[in-house]
Amino acid sequence: PAPDGTPAGEELLIAFDRGRDLRLLVCPAWFDEANKLRRFTLEVMRRLDRAGVDCLLPDLPGCNESLAPLQFQTLEGWRSHMIAAAEALRATHVLAIRAGALVAPPALSGWHYAAQSGPKLLRGMIRARTIAAREAGWDETSEALMAQGRAEGLTLGGWAIGPAMLAALEAAEPVLAPGQSELAQSALGGPGLWLRAVPGEDAGQADRLAARIVQSLAGAPA
Repeated sequence: PAPDGTPAGEELLIAFDRGRDLRLLVCPAWFDEANKLRRFTLEVMRRLDRAGVDCLLPDLPGCNESLAPLQFQTLEGWRSHMIAAAEALRATHVLAIRAGALVAPPALSGWHYAAQSGPKLLRGMIRARTIAAREAGWDETSEALMAQGRAEGLTLGGWAIGPAMLAALEAAEPVLAPGQSELAQSALGGPGLWLRAVPGEDAGQADRLAARIVQSLAGAPA
């Protein structure tokens, strides 16, 4: 549903849906990390499907195949989208990946995998832009870019982030709701795939993350 009461839109959903009792909503990583973790996310979903868990991965408005303009999206709108998706898809649990933890529905039990705050997300994207500008012979500072972003929005890594989204991210911190727990990267072994220069995969890490979720669903500590 649209937050202003206009007709509802449609977003792409990748689903391993066999109508089972356990139904996991996946809140994906954002922006450049979404590209780097897409294969990993789907591999975790495939493993959970084989373990008897339905997995549901909706696009956020403005991302991937969405027809909604990214520059008009807000953090609160994305949160509302995920809550609506959870209700419509009858999700029982949530897996939030990296910045996806900022929009995880609080009513669902589940896991935050290597959760990332809004300030850290912005710092990384701003730093990448200033480095690229310096290599191109331009003079850009993080302070000037943030001021521009607050006033009119900012394009970071090819992503058009509007002023409302940027302002919200400056203070956004992931919060574990009751029934939700943190899954640190250290539990999977090796560095996070978002640190690689190009998208990749790691079957071992996908195995271990899926196994941790299955263990937790069975009542063992994740």
